[in-house]
Parts: sequence; C-alpha cells; structure tokens
Amino acid sequence: MNNCCNNVNKQALLHEIMSLNFAINDLVLYLDTHPEDSKAICMHNEYVEKVVSLTKKYQELFGPLTVNFTSDTWNWIDEPWPWERGAY
Repeated sequence: MNNCCNNVNKQALLHEIMSLNFAINDLVLYLDTHPEDSKAICMHNEYVEKVVSLTKKYQELFGPLTVNFTSDTWNWIDEPWPWERGAY
C-alpha cells in the first residue's frame, strides 16, 4: 500500500469523495429553495450513492475516514488519522 501508485490512487479517491460531498452539500442548499426540482433530487441521490460506495472502498483499502467506520484490524494508535498531515 505504500508504493507510489497506491498513494496516487488514494489521493485521487479521497479527492473524488471530497468533491462529491461538496456537490451534495451544494445540492442540499439548492433544494432548500427549490424542493420540487426533480433533476436536482436525482443528482443528489446519485451523488449520495456514489459517495457511499467510494467511501466504503476507501475505508476498506486505507482505513477510516470518519468515526463511523468499524474495523477489527485497524491499528488506531499507530496510523495517522485521515485529517492528520501526511495521512493523505
């Protein structure tokens, strides 16, 4: 997991998750004022499905992104948290 290719994939995957989360938040704000926009609702649902899938994939490969991750094998003490410098 520590080679160059996996680090690039890790960074790309994290970037995609962050981008989708930003888009979801933006859509939620839009839907607050346009609750009947079916296209925006479909986009929101599609992005949520994608981010759930990508987050699961990321956490299986690289460890937790949030405290809502369950694992019997993650070494909480020895590994940096996702928000710590050098973890991504």
